[in-house]
Amino acid sequence: MDENNNMEFNQQPMGQSAPMNNTTYVQLPPTEEVSSIGDWLLTFLIMCIPCVGLVMLFVWAFGGGTKKSKSNWAKAQLIWALICLVIGIICYAVIGAAVIEALNSMSY
Repeated sequence: MDENNNMEFNQQPMGQSAPMNNTTYVQLPPTEEVSSIGDWLLTFLIMCIPCVGLVMLFVWAFGGGTKKSKSNWAKAQLIWALICLVIGIICYAVIGAAVIEALNSMSY
């Protein structure tokens, strides 16, 4: 402050801190077009075709040009299919071993 109690340009009064103007602007990515109901109906119809549905899951999951939501959905479907396959193999092995053991015990 000068002798007339006027503050100079860059000085702050005692006991007060300078206002913080650390505004950070985040640029959001452009939003992707939403899949329509018709698009999803066609997707589920294609999934009902046994071999074509499986091939299309791989195309939608790992191919280019697919909307991000459909790509993520296809990847999740493939993960669930793999989990079900592993559980099925384990169940068949356990049941098969039980049947073989039952047949062996009946023959003696």
